[in-house]
Amino acid sequence: MAGTTYCEAAHGHPLHARYHDTEYGFPNREDEVLFERLVLEINQAGLSWLTVLKKREAFRLAFEGYDIDRIAAYDDADRRRLLEDQGIIRNRLKIDAVIHNAGVVRQLRREYGSFAAWLDAHHPLSKVDWVRLFRKTFRFTGGEIVGEFLMSLGYLPGAHHPGCPVFQVVDALDPPWRRVGADHVPDAKKASR
Repeated sequence: MAGTTYCEAAHGHPLHARYHDTEYGFPNREDEVLFERLVLEINQAGLSWLTVLKKREAFRLAFEGYDIDRIAAYDDADRRRLLEDQGIIRNRLKIDAVIHNAGVVRQLRREYGSFAAWLDAHHPLSKVDWVRLFRKTFRFTGGEIVGEFLMSLGYLPGAHHPGCPVFQVVDALDPPWRRVGADHVPDAKKASR
């Protein structure tokens, strides 16, 4: 997919197209959806987005529908279960980060009311400042992970090329990046997914 935008590369693909057309860049306020997106972005590190999309349902099952309170309470037996689950990416650092980050989100919900409210409380930030905040707050959240997470939920622009039909759909939903008075729409990110 290198050299094209994700909009172009996703068109007609059995897995990418659905994600691109119905989720990528769309604002969402549900904590479980936000947490799922963070989990998927963490697990994509070093792998292709297609690999993650293929394993998406297995992740949902393994992490019990992204029930944040349950995941935050996972113990060593749960870690072993996840490390033995052939349906997901079995990387100890990523699994530990998901469990730790569930505890962080649980605390953010106590302080802010929701994960989305925490994001809103810090919006708008530059990508550099978002990365700094995420690295201070969560585990396994480097620049690419944070950028894709925020772009996938509409906090940063660039998920869709302005000529993409989905851009108009997302724009009509008034994504957070649009509400900060952005006067320009940057080109969509080159497809690294």
